[in-house]
Amino acid sequence: MRKLVFLAILALSAPAAAQQMGAPMPAVVVAAVESGDLANTVSVNGRLKADQAVDLRARVSGTLREMRFASGDTVAAGDVLFVLDSDLARAAVQEAQGALLGAEAARDLARLERDRIAELVARETAAQAQLDQAQASLRRSEGEVLRLQAGVDRATLNLAYAEVVAPFTGRVGAPSVDVGAFVGPETGALARLIKLDPIHVEFSVSTAVLRSYWAARAVGTAGAVGSVTLGLADGRTHTGVGMIDFVDAAVNANTDSVALRARFDNPNGTLLDGELVRVGLRTTPPQPVLHIPQRAVLRDIQGAFVLVVDAQGRVAQQRVDVARIQDGRAVISEGLTEGMRVITEGANKARPGMQVDAALEGGL
Repeated sequence: MRKLVFLAILALSAPAAAQQMGAPMPAVVVAAVESGDLANTVSVNGRLKADQAVDLRARVSGTLREMRFASGDTVAAGDVLFVLDSDLARAAVQEAQGALLGAEAARDLARLERDRIAELVARETAAQAQLDQAQASLRRSEGEVLRLQAGVDRATLNLAYAEVVAPFTGRVGAPSVDVGAFVGPETGALARLIKLDPIHVEFSVSTAVLRSYWAARAVGTAGAVGSVTLGLADGRTHTGVGMIDFVDAAVNANTDSVALRARFDNPNGTLLDGELVRVGLRTTPPQPVLHIPQRAVLRDIQGAFVLVVDAQGRVAQQRVDVARIQDGRAVISEGLTEGMRVITEGANKARPGMQVDAALEGGL
C-alpha cells in the first residue's frame, strides 16, 4: 500500500518536477470567456425535401433521337428535354384524319338522304318507316364521326408525347438512357427533375418544445419567419432563415413528438433534396449570457469544470454550472467571468498548478 501511495505522489509531482528541471512547458490553446446575445435554440436532425420531384418517362414508344439538356442543367417549365422518333406517330395522325374525312362525308350524305325522305313523307309520297331508317342511318354516321374524331385526338396526343417536356422549372439529373435507344412506357424513368427553390426541411420536436415555441410566438418573441436555421454537414450555418408552414395535427405516440416543416428560399440550389441537416428552432429571443466553446467543459464525478489559465500561464481548475449547450457553445450560469481564459485544446497535458504555454484560439 505504501508503495502505491508513493507512486501516485510521484506521478502527480512529475509535471512540476519536469518543469523544475527545465523541460518545455506544455502547449495549450485557450479561448476567452465571452459575453454575447444567444437565443435559446433547440437543435434536432432534419431532412431537406424538394417542393416537387418527378420521374420523366416516355408515354409512347420510339427511338430516342435527341437529348436537349446536360446532366445537372436547370430547365424551365415547358422546355423540351427528350425527342423521340415521331414519323410513325405523324403517319398515324394523317391516317386518323383521313378516316375522319371519309366518315364526315358519309354523315353529310346521310343527312341529305334524311332531308330528302322527310320532304317526300311530307308530300305523302314516302312511308314514315323510310324516314325512320334514314334518321337512324344519320345517327350511325354521326357516331362514327365522333369515334374517328377521338382517334384523331389520340393520334395527335401520341405525336405530342414524342417530346418529353419539363412540367416545372427545376434541375434535371443524369439521364438513364442514351440517344439511339428504343424507349417506351416500360423503360421507366428517363431522368429525374427536381424543383429546389423553394425547398422544405422536415423535422420533429417534442411537444414540450413545440409548446414553448407557441408561447414565444404568442408574446411576440418568436415567429413563423426567422425562427428556423439550418446547420450543414460541413459545420457551417446556412445564411437564410426558414418559415414554418406546417405543424402536424397529431402527436407521434411512440416518440411524443410532432412533425414540423419549414420553407427556405434556395435560389442558387445549394440546398439539396434529401440532405441531412441540423435544424435549429428558436424558442426565446437573444439574451446576454456568458459562453465558452463546448469542448472546454470537462466533467468528473463532482460535475462540470474548466481549466483556467491566468496571466502568468498558471493553470487552475474552476467548477462551473452549464445552463445549456447552444450551437457548439456552452452557456455558463455560474463560475466564470468575462475575459477569463479556458483551455480548449491540450487539457490532457495540463494539471492545476502547472505553468503552460497558452496560445489564444484563432489568434497569432
